[in-house]
Amino acid sequence: MSAPTATAPASSSRPRRLRGLAWLMARQHRTAVITCAALTVAGAAWIVYQRAAMLDALHATGWPVASARTVDRAAHDRATSDLDSFGSTLAFLPVLFGVLLGAPLISADREHGTARLVATQSVPRGRWLVGKLCFALALAAVPSVVLSLLYSWWLESVGPLAPRDWLSGPAFGATGPVLAASALFCTALGITIGALARRSLPAMVATFFASYTALLAAELLRGRLATPRTLAYPLGSAQPAALDHVVQVDQWVGTASGELYGWGTCVHDSSPEGCRASLGIVNSVWEYFGQDQMAGMQWTSAGIFLGLTALLVGAFLRWARHGAL
Repeated sequence: MSAPTATAPASSSRPRRLRGLAWLMARQHRTAVITCAALTVAGAAWIVYQRAAMLDALHATGWPVASARTVDRAAHDRATSDLDSFGSTLAFLPVLFGVLLGAPLISADREHGTARLVATQSVPRGRWLVGKLCFALALAAVPSVVLSLLYSWWLESVGPLAPRDWLSGPAFGATGPVLAASALFCTALGITIGALARRSLPAMVATFFASYTALLAAELLRGRLATPRTLAYPLGSAQPAALDHVVQVDQWVGTASGELYGWGTCVHDSSPEGCRASLGIVNSVWEYFGQDQMAGMQWTSAGIFLGLTALLVGAFLRWARHGAL
């Protein structure tokens, strides 16, 4: 009788879907991956819930059968406030990515000695740093794109009840390509600052102030992303429908020949009508940005952010070749 042959037990472990450097990135930064995934799911669920609740409240007032102007003022103001509040939170997301994801990406490894340990392994230093860079940028881009698309869907569902001031309001920075582009910029900024710093906390503080200042400057310069339009209509007449849902830049009074005066001209005169007649003022003149200009201005803004991101990535890669870990 032959002796039983011993067989090795089959391995119960499943093969890893990620291998090599990709697995290392996911393993080392699993907390960031889980946090970003939870943020995306929670944000998406919140938008879906709030959108449904808002539409139910507006439908109860008779909208969309009734016009936007006849909707209950309290419901209208509440919808505008909720959209602005969530949009402001969403527009601040790039700063968080820069501070919590970008800044500690390299500085934490330098502070804890992980960078020197990796430098002794088989993975080349340049490949490791590029892998971390791509990993962080992808991790910032995915939640930004998803939440931006969902917020745009929410805004479009309420149509004319959406906040009117899209230029200085949060809608500009939280919809279209701007949110993802600014998230990439702030993350790249944080990575660059973190590469120059040796400790995480100073890098995070510097990234917060730098990224917040950059986004604030971008907001102040939005009005230069396109040329405002001008429309003149008879003074004292009803405002044309073309000026509904536009962003007003300035307003004047003017003559038939096109000469402009300040809006307050003749207002405090003892005879305003006679004063205007003597100056030939017959028109009210608006300078404004139309809703149809928003997409082009957003893509211009996103292009600027992406160009700055490319410069920061180039600076980081240059440091990766010559900088000391």
